[in-house]
Amino acid sequence: MRLIVGLGNPGPQYAWTRHNLGYMVVSALAEDWNIPLKSHKMDAVWGQGRVEGATIVLAQPTTYMNLSGRAVSRLLHYWKLLPSDLLVIHDDLDVPAGRVKLVLGGGAGGHRGVLSIMNALDTAEFYRVKLGIGRPPEGMTAEEYVLKPFLREELEEAAALVEKGIQAVKLLVSQGLAAAQTRFHGAA
Repeated sequence: MRLIVGLGNPGPQYAWTRHNLGYMVVSALAEDWNIPLKSHKMDAVWGQGRVEGATIVLAQPTTYMNLSGRAVSRLLHYWKLLPSDLLVIHDDLDVPAGRVKLVLGGGAGGHRGVLSIMNALDTAEFYRVKLGIGRPPEGMTAEEYVLKPFLREELEEAAALVEKGIQAVKLLVSQGLAAAQTRFHGAA
């Protein structure tokens, strides 16, 4: 069994921002895998289904990003899962724009949602699919950059990154971390 959590902020004002790329991937996976996100409990919207013989729980915390750990902790406890059963999908400033990086463990890299999860679980030993957004333009803070809606001319690149995220999650679930890293690390 695996818990797959896409990070983001609730509310329409955040829907098309870099910080909500994790939400976007989980929404697309829910559609692809026919797992409706219809349960509204434990500070998350989530759904459960079976994919390739395994039970999958897809979730989007309904807390703000910096409180994501509360929802993740509650979901893991409810399903009696370990942090090693968790896969978190999130935007990452330190991964070049348009790239995907898959890891197990490591630091938060300044990402408050990931830090919240680490603090709530008292470990960093969970899987992550990092969706590269690159650094903000000069004169713009990181917070402004991740919360600013995509410009019309950026939507195609954002959609391509979401698609890469979907494929990375599917490969990680079906073939494991090493296979997913081999496929996506170094891929432009």
